[in-house]
Amino acid sequence: FMGGHGNSMGGIIVDAGSFDWSANGRYPLMSEPRPEYQGVVLHETFGNFAFAIACRVLGLRDLGPAISPFNAFQILTGIETLPLRMQRHCDNAKKVALHLSAHPKVSWVSYAALPEDPNHALQQKYSPKGAGAVFTFGLDGGYDAGVGLVSNVQLFSHLANIGDTRSLIIHPASTTHRQLTDEQKTAAGAGPEVVRLSIGIEDAADIIADLDQALEQV
Repeated sequence: FMGGHGNSMGGIIVDAGSFDWSANGRYPLMSEPRPEYQGVVLHETFGNFAFAIACRVLGLRDLGPAISPFNAFQILTGIETLPLRMQRHCDNAKKVALHLSAHPKVSWVSYAALPEDPNHALQQKYSPKGAGAVFTFGLDGGYDAGVGLVSNVQLFSHLANIGDTRSLIIHPASTTHRQLTDEQKTAAGAGPEVVRLSIGIEDAADIIADLDQALEQV
């Protein structure tokens, strides 16, 4: 979402600097001497920016998640339009979720912006401008209907990632969670009837029309 396209992987770590990493011994990486740095205790030495230091001297050094300059540029450029895009994502997603919740071939929709959703009150409290772009719904036709829906959409892109400006769709049971048993899929929220959408910034009417024509074929 920050970059606006599925072309870069990156993120932002936000830390207020007020957490006591040494309070109860649960965070030894921060509160105990680091042998690779001559016994330095990160929290003791760096105080309120110890976590930022740990990300660099432990995460970056040991795992190497250093973003390339070009990908950093792409994400920074995308951040300039983030508020505008996110509002469009949220507005579109709510329209699509409302439409699907009334569709005869859809058994349920899980989206916090819907008044009947169990998390609706929390969404209104913590993110009143919208509930995000990603949600799942269930098809009455089960596994075959999910595969058929993904096969027949035209505007949606069949991709496993989320957060693109384009609308994305996936049927987890036949793709990302295919190796699990049916019981494991259901426990993971990826049952045979589940379809996941990441709603883009296209015209909401076009997104809905694409889903409708594909649902007619399942």
